[in-house]
Amino acid sequence: MTAPNRLALLTPAQTAAIDSAGDVLAWMENAGRMAARAILRHWTPRPVLVACGPGANGGDGYVVARHLERAGWPVRVAALSPPREGSPAAAMAARWRGPIALFLPEAAARAGLVVDAVFGAGLSRDIDDRVADLLAAAPALAAIDVPSGLDGATGLAKGRVRAADLTIALSWARPGHYLLPGRALCGTLEIVDIGIPPAALERLELDAWRNAPGLWTLPPLAPDTAAGGGDSHKYSRGAVGVIGAAEMTGAARLAAGAARRAGAGLVTIAAESGADLYRTGDPGLIVDASPLSAQVVDPRRLAWVCGPGLPPAQAGEALKLLLKAGRQVIADAGALAACAGRPKRLRGVRIVTPHVGEFAKVFGRSSTSPDWRGRPDEVRAAAKAIGAVVVLKGTDTVIAAPDGRIAINTDAPPVLATAGAGDVLSGITGALLARGIDDFDAACAAVWLHGHAAQLARHGRSGDGVIAEDIAPWLGTAWAEAHALARRKALG
Repeated sequence: MTAPNRLALLTPAQTAAIDSAGDVLAWMENAGRMAARAILRHWTPRPVLVACGPGANGGDGYVVARHLERAGWPVRVAALSPPREGSPAAAMAARWRGPIALFLPEAAARAGLVVDAVFGAGLSRDIDDRVADLLAAAPALAAIDVPSGLDGATGLAKGRVRAADLTIALSWARPGHYLLPGRALCGTLEIVDIGIPPAALERLELDAWRNAPGLWTLPPLAPDTAAGGGDSHKYSRGAVGVIGAAEMTGAARLAAGAARRAGAGLVTIAAESGADLYRTGDPGLIVDASPLSAQVVDPRRLAWVCGPGLPPAQAGEALKLLLKAGRQVIADAGALAACAGRPKRLRGVRIVTPHVGEFAKVFGRSSTSPDWRGRPDEVRAAAKAIGAVVVLKGTDTVIAAPDGRIAINTDAPPVLATAGAGDVLSGITGALLARGIDDFDAACAAVWLHGHAAQLARHGRSGDGVIAEDIAPWLGTAWAEAHALARRKALG
C-alpha cells in the first residue's frame, strides 16, 4: 500500500462501496477479531457488555463478543434490535451462544467495560435516548468504527454522543476521527487491519487524507548546493519577499525568520517605511526600502507573504501589485481583512491561511454555532471559489485544494494558540512555495512542519510556555524528521 493510501480518510459512502464489492463476512470476522485484540491490549479482564445495533457495526460487535469470551472474559450482549434476516450481521449474531442482556442503562452500569457496536459512521440521524442513556452509563467505553452518533464524514455529533476511551477504526480512519468535536470524542484512536486489499481503493476517487510525511515529500538540498558549488546559490533555494508594515513589525519579522529557517535561500522584508526598525533584526535578513512597485518585478523573488502585521488598506494595495506582477502570494491576516466579504479579490493568490474568524469574514459560513470550525465541504467550496489552496487554521487544521482534495492535520499542539504563530506558518509556506513545491503539497508540508516544530519546542525546553519565537529554531529538526518518517512509510 502506498503511503498516501495509508493516510487516506474514507467517508461512510466510500466504505459502503468497498463492502459492496468484497467478502463482507470475512472482513466482519476480521474486524471483530482485531477489535477484540485491541481491547485486550488496553484493558485487563473484566465483565463486558457488547451493545449491538442491527447493522454491520452490530455484526462486528457479535464477533468481538465471541473473541473476548474465548479469551476468558465474562461477556454479555445487549441488542438494540435484531439484524435484518439474511444479512452478514445476522450470520454473526447466530454464532453468538453466550448470555443476552436487556438493552438498558442498568446493564451497562454493571459491566466493567461497554463495547459500543450500535451505530457506525454512516448514521444519518440523531441517536435516540435509549442508546444515549445506555452508553452514558458505561464506566468505560470502547467504540467500533466511531462512537455511536458521531458523523464519520464531518466529525459532528448527532445527538448525545458518549465519548469513547478507545475507538477502533477498521482498515482506514475517517475524517470524523480527526475533525473536532469528533477527535475529542474518540479517545485513543487505533486503526486495525481487517484484510481489505489495498486494490479496493483503486475504485474510489480518494480526496481526503491525514496530513503527514508520505502524503508529500520535502526536497533535499542538492549535493552541490550543500557544498556551495556548481550553479547552486541562494536564489536556487528560493527567494521570499515579506511585506513589512511601519507598525507591528514583529509579525513580518516572525514570517521572515521562519522562511529562512524553512530553507529559503534569501528572504527580504519590503519596507517602504520603517526600514530602520527592521534593520535592527537578524543580520542575515535583507531589508529593501525601495517602492514595492519596483520590488515586485524582481524575477528572482517569486514567492511573497502578504498580510502579517499589515493594516487592511496597505495589505489590499500590496496584494493588487503582487497579483498584477504575477507573483506567488500567500495571503494572511491583513490581506484577508482587506478581502472581507469579497473573496473574489483573492483570485490569483496561491495559498490563503485564515483562522476561523477570518474564514467567516471572507467566505461566510453556514453555521452560527460557537464551536463551528468549518466543515470540509465549506473549505473545499472556498478553495474552488478563489482557485487557491485554503488552510483553515485550528486544532484540526483543514487544507483544501481547488480540485476538492483535503488534508486534515493532527500534530498541532495547543501551545500554537499564541500570538505570532500564524505569521510563522506564513513564512514556512512562503519558503516551500519558493522552492517550487506544488501549492497543495507546500501548504500541507508547512502546516505539518509548523505543528511538529511547536511539539519539539514544547518538549525541548519551553514546555507549555512556547511562544511564536520558539518555533522557527526547531524547523530544521522537524524537516529532518519529516524525511525520516517519509522513508519509513515508503518502505512500509
